Amino acid sequence: MSVDRLGEQPSGRGLVAIPLALIVVITVVDIRSPTDVHLGPLLVIAPTLTASLAGPAMTALVGLLAVAAQVVIAVLHGGLGTTNHIAQLIALVMLSALVVFVCHVRERRARELVRARSVAETAQRVLLRPPPRRIGPLRVAWLYLAAEDDTQIGGDLFAVTRAADASTRVIIGDVRGKGLAAIGEASVVLGAFREGAHRYATLPELTAALEVSVCRDLDEVADTEHDPGEHFVTALVLDIPDDGTRAEMINCGHPPPLLLRDHQVSVLQAEHPVPPLGMCELPASSHHSDPFAFEAGDFLLLYTDGVIEARSPQGVFYPLAERVGGFTASSPDALLRQIHDDLVRHIGDQPGDDAAFLVIERTPAHHLRLTHRPVDGHHRLPTDGSPPAAQL
Repeated sequence: MSVDRLGEQPSGRGLVAIPLALIVVITVVDIRSPTDVHLGPLLVIAPTLTASLAGPAMTALVGLLAVAAQVVIAVLHGGLGTTNHIAQLIALVMLSALVVFVCHVRERRARELVRARSVAETAQRVLLRPPPRRIGPLRVAWLYLAAEDDTQIGGDLFAVTRAADASTRVIIGDVRGKGLAAIGEASVVLGAFREGAHRYATLPELTAALEVSVCRDLDEVADTEHDPGEHFVTALVLDIPDDGTRAEMINCGHPPPLLLRDHQVSVLQAEHPVPPLGMCELPASSHHSDPFAFEAGDFLLLYTDGVIEARSPQGVFYPLAERVGGFTASSPDALLRQIHDDLVRHIGDQPGDDAAFLVIERTPAHHLRLTHRPVDGHHRLPTDGSPPAAQL
C-alpha cells in the first residue's frame, strides 16, 4: 500500500526565492514611487506564498523579512511614526503570524497523517504476505492499489499457498468496510485459509471451514460500535492441481474471475454460488465447487470490486472484461502493468476505493521442477527466490 509523504516538500524549498524576490521588488518600487502610493500592504503576499512552498520556520523567516522591508519603506516614506505606516505594520505582523500558525497546523496534521498511514501500511503488509513469484507450475503477480482518502485502508485480501497434495490453493476477498477493524476481519479469513489450505482435502471442506471460522470469530474483531450493520467477507477460493488442466473454484459473493486464453476473455460465472463468508446461512454440505479448464499459457485474473466499481469523471464504471482482452502480455507482471496504466487513464487518478489484483499463469509442464521439501510439517514447493511483485 503506497503512502504519500505529505509532510515532505523538498521541491518547494528552491522556490522560496520567489517570495524573497517579491519582497525586494515591492520594497524598491514603493520607495521609488510617490508618497501617496502605498505598495507596502502587498508584502503580505511573500509569507503567504512561502507557506505553500515550505514549512512554518521558513514562513516565519520570510514574514520577518517582510516586516523589516515595511519598516524600511516607512522610514524612507514619511517616517515610521505615521498612522498609516503603523497600521500597515500591525496588519502585516498579524497576517504573517496567522499564516505561520496555519502552516504549523497543516504540517502537524500532515505528520500525523503520514504516521497513521505508515502504521496502516505496516499492518497490511504483515497481513498480506506477498505471494511467491512462482509456486508449483504457476507464475503469480499481485498488485494492491490503496485509496487516497486520508487514512482509510481497506479490507482487500489475498493469499496463495500450497496444499498438502500437489496443488495450489488461492483466495482473494474483500471485507465490507474500511479501517483497522477491516484489517482485523481480513486476518480472521486469512488465518483460517492458511491453516485450512493444508488440512482439508477438498475445496468444499475448506470453504465450509472458512465459514465456520468467520461466523465464530468475526464478531470479536468487527467494529460493531461504529458500524452496526452486517459484517461479511466476499471471497473467491480456488484449487489448482499441478497436473492436468482442471481447476475448481467456489465463489462466495465475489466478482467472477476472468480467464484469458489466446486473447479471448471468459468470465467464469459460478454455477453453485455461495453467500459471502460470515452470513452463516447455509450448512457446510451445501458447498459445491465449480470446475473450469486452466491450460498451460492461460492467465487467470482475480480482482476485488474496487476495480470494476472505479468510475471515470463521467461516471462510467471501468469495463475490465472488455479492456483486458485487448492487452498483449508475456507475463503476469506485464499484464498487471497494462491494467494499472489503463485503469488510471480511465479514472484520471488513483481509485477511490482499495483495489487488489492477482494474475496467475499456468506454465508448461516441462517448466515445473518438483523438489518437495518438508517445511513445518507440510510439503511445499520452493520458489525461484525472486522478489515479490512491486506495488504501484
